Amino acid sequence: MKIRVGHLYPDYLNIYADRGNIAVLTRRAAWRGHELDVRGLSIGDAMDPAAHDLLYVGGGQDREQALIAHDIAAKRDGIIAAAEAGTAILAVCGGYQLLGRSYRDFHGADLPGVGLFPLETVAGERRMIGDVLLECELDAGVRRPLAGFENHAGRTHLDDGAEPLGRVVAGFGNDGESGYEGCRVGRAVGTYLHGPLLPRNPWFADWVLAQALAHATGRDPEPLEPLADELEAEAHRISARRAETRGGRY
Repeated sequence: MKIRVGHLYPDYLNIYADRGNIAVLTRRAAWRGHELDVRGLSIGDAMDPAAHDLLYVGGGQDREQALIAHDIAAKRDGIIAAAEAGTAILAVCGGYQLLGRSYRDFHGADLPGVGLFPLETVAGERRMIGDVLLECELDAGVRRPLAGFENHAGRTHLDDGAEPLGRVVAGFGNDGESGYEGCRVGRAVGTYLHGPLLPRNPWFADWVLAQALAHATGRDPEPLEPLADELEAEAHRISARRAETRGGRY
C-alpha cells in the first residue's frame, strides 16, 4: 500500500528532528510492506484536500512561523477539508500553534492560523523547556505513556470541551497550568512534544500510520503487526525517567 504524505514547509519548519520523524514513519511502514510517498508542500503550493493520506507539519522559531503563517492560512480550506475527509494530521510545536486559530508571538505580532484545532496561543516571557511525560487515551479504554521534549514560549489555551492529546504526568504541557498537552480532532493531532517524538514512542508512530492507512484504504483503522522495538522501548524508558525525575509542572 502506498501512503501519500504531504510534508508542509520542510524548508522552513524543520528544527525539531522533523525529518527524523518522517524517517521513522517511512521505515516502520516499509517493514510492513508499505511505501511512504512523501511530497513537500511550501509557500505558493496548492493544497488539494484529496491528495494525501497524512499531512505533517513540523516546528520552527517565530521568524519561520511568521514567514509561512499567511500561506498556511491561505491553505485553510484545503487542510480542514482534508481533515474532515479523514486525512491523518500530525503537527509538532510551531505547526501545532499555526493549526489553531491564531498565535501571538513574543513581539506582539498576531499570526493567523488555520483554525483546525479549537485553541489560541500567546507567547509568554519564560520558555517551558524540558522532558515531558503524558498519559494518552487515543483508543477508547487504552491508556499509554507518551514521552518527549518540549521547548516553547507559547501558552496554548484549548476551548472548553476541546480534546487534549494527553494528561501531563511531568512537564509543562500546553500552558504550564491546565495539566493537559496537545489537542486532538478526529485523526488530527497537535503537540509540543519533539526531541524527536516518534523514535521514542513507537506505539504512537504506529497509531499515526494506522490512521493514514485507514484513509488510504477507506476502512476503519486496524492495529499494525508488532515490530521488534527493544531499542525504541529503551529510548522511551530513558525519556520517561528523565521527565519523572524532573518533577511537577510549571
